Amino acid sequence: MALFKPRPTKIARTLRNNATPAEKLLWRHLSGRQLAGFKFSRQMPVAGYVTDFMCREARLIIELDGGQHALAVERDEIRTKAIETEGFRVIRFWNNDVLERTEGVLLEIKRVLGPCPPPAPPACGRGGL
Repeated sequence: MALFKPRPTKIARTLRNNATPAEKLLWRHLSGRQLAGFKFSRQMPVAGYVTDFMCREARLIIELDGGQHALAVERDEIRTKAIETEGFRVIRFWNNDVLERTEGVLLEIKRVLGPCPPPAPPACGRGGL
């Protein structure tokens, strides 16, 4: 009998509803294009993994690691390589850094993002010809 494997979107929904304090704090700074005008999404499936934060415009994934990740370095390297094969860059921060040095984490994310994103295309059907 085959084991049931939950769909990545269901896993992502569960993770969004059970965010860590560090994820909640960082999301408050990333949501709504607050960080340098870039759009971020939470708990997005990529390469068979659910990533913490994704910026499609910059092809950037942000992963937050807690104390349990200290023992999972090899697993994280495999995960990072799989995500990178999809054309994304991956940066990682410890939960403690997000909680205790939030401004430094945000500055590093801005540095990695680079210049401002291209302007969003106009919405169809809104006052256009």
